[in-house]
Amino acid sequence: MPILKLKPACKSYLWGGDRLKAEYHKDCPQTPLAETWELSCHPDGPSEIVNGTFAGRTLREYIAAMGKRVLGSNCQVFGEFPILIKFIDARDNLSIQVHPNNMDALEQEHQYGKTEMWYVLEAEPDAFLYYGFQKKISREEFRRRIAENTLTEVLNAVPVHKGDLFYIPAGTLHAICKGIVIAEIQQSSNVTYRVYDYGRVGADGQPRALHVDQAVEVTKLEPPRTSYNFGGHLARSAYFTVDVLEGAQTVLCDEESFLSLLVLEGEGAVSCEGEQVACRKGDSLFVPADSGLCALEGDLRVLATRVGTI
Repeated sequence: MPILKLKPACKSYLWGGDRLKAEYHKDCPQTPLAETWELSCHPDGPSEIVNGTFAGRTLREYIAAMGKRVLGSNCQVFGEFPILIKFIDARDNLSIQVHPNNMDALEQEHQYGKTEMWYVLEAEPDAFLYYGFQKKISREEFRRRIAENTLTEVLNAVPVHKGDLFYIPAGTLHAICKGIVIAEIQQSSNVTYRVYDYGRVGADGQPRALHVDQAVEVTKLEPPRTSYNFGGHLARSAYFTVDVLEGAQTVLCDEESFLSLLVLEGEGAVSCEGEQVACRKGDSLFVPADSGLCALEGDLRVLATRVGTI
């Protein structure tokens, strides 16, 4: 089965920048460019195949044509394609927000919740992000601080450096702040409850919507857990297992899951089953399940993601 090179869905939000175009070779018309959805079957932004027989068609269309066997056995328990992978360029602060868990999201929004992880690719000096609370607070204090614009006083502000990892279970209040570029691996969901947005207005000149009532119901009002045992992987959850691969090496793509390869740095090629696909920084590749050993060649630094706990 072929290695698929993917073209992302591009998203422009007021906090985005130009680094994904300038440094990650993204050919997107949007300005500013905030996010590129590199591996996505989500209807709000599906990724598109650029090589081979399925060039010009979406990844979702490829899966429908080839059957779920290309996803692997670990994906069979999910009703929909389970993950979404992005690049995010925060020239300015993102809103302070939270994502619901599966139960709450399915009940209220009719889609899955969102557990995610961030891998920091670039960070300006003194960059930081918000990650949960400094201390446990009540729902009443949470509402009051949102209304009084004092919420940041009780949030956990964490300094950020290139190579840092943040695992963010559903229900964790968070915000990427300015001067940071990340790779995000998440459940395939676009449900976000915004609670604070620095008084900014949207393109229509109106303040961007907040979702306070929903957020109060789903937010964990306590400090985040900061210690995890990912079994030697960069991150591992019920939805995704992620590793960083560097330099020339081989990686197995077995029958349990497809393999997503997101190129973070360098230039080279990926070879599998006699096929070779050239790639460089910013590229996203999809390797169908049960493709066997894949060889990475060149000076690549790659984020490799599979579905399920491995």
